[in-house]
Amino acid sequence: MSEDTRTNEAGHLKTVVQVDDVEAQEVVPGIVRRRLPATAYARGWLIDFAAGTEWPEVDEHATEERYFVLSGEVIDGGERHGPGAYVVFAP
Repeated sequence: MSEDTRTNEAGHLKTVVQVDDVEAQEVVPGIVRRRLPATAYARGWLIDFAAGTEWPEVDEHATEERYFVLSGEVIDGGERHGPGAYVVFAP
């Protein structure tokens, strides 16, 4: 992964990656995940779902979870979230 980590003007650590350079790993057929840089506070992934695919297991987290829908839709707990939806689950 091509990663550039530096301190910004405010003295905070900043990491920049080109998503296309991050290795894609197949979770199950139709779902591909790219693991993005993590910190002690948060982890991140870019996940591509083919139409009609479902996450292979119940997904529970001890911390909050957030996702942003770029295209298509995510059906989560019977609710549909389309392009532009930013969803946050608190623990």
